[in-house]
Amino acid sequence: MPAHTPASRASPRAGLPRRAATIISALERLAGALERLAPPQPSSPADLSTADAFLWHATSGVLEPVSTVNRVALTLLRGIDRQQAVLLDNTRRFARGLPANNALLWGASGTGKSALIKAIHAEVASNIKIILIEIYKEDIASLPILLSMLASSKKRCLLFCDDLSFESGDPSYKPLKTALEGSIQGKPDTVLFYATSNRRHLMPRDMIENVQASAIVPGESLHEKVALSDRFGLWLGFHAIDQATYLEIVLGYARAFALPVTNDQLMTEANEWSITRGTRSGRVAWQFIQDLAGRLGCHVFPRL
Repeated sequence: MPAHTPASRASPRAGLPRRAATIISALERLAGALERLAPPQPSSPADLSTADAFLWHATSGVLEPVSTVNRVALTLLRGIDRQQAVLLDNTRRFARGLPANNALLWGASGTGKSALIKAIHAEVASNIKIILIEIYKEDIASLPILLSMLASSKKRCLLFCDDLSFESGDPSYKPLKTALEGSIQGKPDTVLFYATSNRRHLMPRDMIENVQASAIVPGESLHEKVALSDRFGLWLGFHAIDQATYLEIVLGYARAFALPVTNDQLMTEANEWSITRGTRSGRVAWQFIQDLAGRLGCHVFPRL
């Protein structure tokens, strides 16, 4: 008779039907793959002493120092005076340890939303220590891990997410909604969240309308989708600029970088540039200045 396998060495799948054993094996492989994909848990508090700005890498759980932030001076931003005043005051209050609101900057593309956040950080940080941390939209699900790393730090941190929006069927908005307000732990008092988006409610309009039309209780389902934007206490709208403002932005850049060009030539070429682009915005103005400076053999530095 064949020898019996000792109980202590018997396979845990011994005696299971072959189909069940195959399913268990597949589930174990899937669990292992998910563990490898999951962001690592932070082993220590974040070290924010090496720079004033960082990039969050969710896959490695690392904050990468940024020595030079890609931004322009606050004085060069035109046509957004009200938005600038409101956000600057909110940021200064936060830096001083006073109550302040998370902010959503929404509106037309290229109107200075992300440029304003970066410029305001530079303005405030020149007097009061405040850290800028950029988190990519794709890494929003890792926000709770980042917040846990920052919770033990006494430094005040401004989290920045550019071009934030969510498509139909994307559940990643839920961790952000909980992190901003809703969890029992809450967001650390030393952390404020600023986001930019082309959408006021961060969701496409057809998604909101479809939810409202197909839901059994439309009001409740719609509220679930748009409640994320309600977590931002401060909403700032950015809209397309007129020709006068566009030319004012161009002139401000040209003067700041001392470009050797007459005002007549500058205005003529700037108008032609905007016509070929089919729009006027701060971004279009900056792209024109880069092209003009290159043709003139000049540098448009420093960008602060």
